Amino acid sequence: METTQTGTIASLGADASSLAWRKSDTMWMLGLYGTAIGAGVLFLPINAGIGGLIPLIIMAILAFPMTYFAHRGLCRFVLSGKNPGEDITEVVEEHFGISAGKLITLLYFFAIYPILLVYSVAITNTVESFITHQMHLNAPPRALLSLILIVGLMTIVRLGEQFIVKAMSILVFPFVAILMLLALYLIPNWTSAIFENVSVSAGSVGNGLIMTLWLAIPVMVFSFNHSPIISAFAVAKREEYGVDAEKKCSAILARSHLMMVLTVMFFVFSCVLSLSPADLMEAKAQNISILSYLANHFHNPMIEYIAPLIAFIAITKSFLGHYLGAREGFNGLVIKSLRSKGKTISIPKLNRMTAVFMLVTTWIVATLNPSILGMIETLGGPIIAMLLFLMPMYAIRKVPAMRKYSGHISNVFVVVMGLIAISAIMFSLVG
Repeated sequence: METTQTGTIASLGADASSLAWRKSDTMWMLGLYGTAIGAGVLFLPINAGIGGLIPLIIMAILAFPMTYFAHRGLCRFVLSGKNPGEDITEVVEEHFGISAGKLITLLYFFAIYPILLVYSVAITNTVESFITHQMHLNAPPRALLSLILIVGLMTIVRLGEQFIVKAMSILVFPFVAILMLLALYLIPNWTSAIFENVSVSAGSVGNGLIMTLWLAIPVMVFSFNHSPIISAFAVAKREEYGVDAEKKCSAILARSHLMMVLTVMFFVFSCVLSLSPADLMEAKAQNISILSYLANHFHNPMIEYIAPLIAFIAITKSFLGHYLGAREGFNGLVIKSLRSKGKTISIPKLNRMTAVFMLVTTWIVATLNPSILGMIETLGGPIIAMLLFLMPMYAIRKVPAMRKYSGHISNVFVVVMGLIAISAIMFSLVG
């Protein structure tokens, strides 16, 4: 054992230069950011600021550790597989057995797939609204518009995983720039309204501080979630860095999450300071994004044109990132189903089947235009919390390959946040 450790330490020292920051690391850092920062962020100011200043400050403090430790745990879980090319569905089966592997793969798929449906509806609504209200034209039939948009997105998908990551990393720059410019543009409109609601007993809809935070945490989980791309990220970095993959992944995740928290929370604070808690309550009642509400509230032509652009870029990035996870989950379900019958299928053929399934179902849902935010809260939210927060922490206790990560206070923190997220969503269902 000691010989092995000494050899490992020596090899790490010899390969120290291999841990130098690379262009591919920057691409993945921006790709992770791009997957997380999507439509959820456009609703976060409403949910985060509705309870007043104190809950908002506490949420800003919790944002980095909550998202970083949880995603790092999931990344470590994927890296704990014996074979370098194993994705999350295969690692689950390796650690927990065939039956548990099928169940968790199913949960993984249903945590991501509904979000993909949400984005297909959101991008259709965004473009349709822009054509109607900003361009003052008649929008094409919804079935045709949604088909054109989704075929466009699926065309990007067909170019491969590396292209998707590169596309997301490129799209990040205009998105962050516009988001920050809008946040800066709102500064002259900042008011002291939120400071009138700094009582510890203050909260949304008469709830106290604890209740406000309790119900806001699931929104943060969704808004900063990029678990769908974590598996592809871990597999790619393991192929690139080998035994050093965990260190490199942690470094990339840390930078990506710091970028997320700083930019998103500045945007959230700027939006919240520009509006009163009553305005935020009205925005929530109208069930629209903060950008749409700002455009209507200030009647500003600049915001009216910038808002759809931000939304389009954000939704496109998130659709691409979530597609990787949804495809991984769907492929896993098919492979496990065929394996139990003694059959196999080639990955290229399976990817084509998955693409057709995703294209048809997202097009149908986008055309029907259902209100599926409830689907996120009732299906996607709890499952994301279970897979992202609880499963890796359970694996640390039960899987020998994960045991080296035990004993850290961050593990307890992640479990508590995961349980709060699940219980809060369950409360909102029965409440």
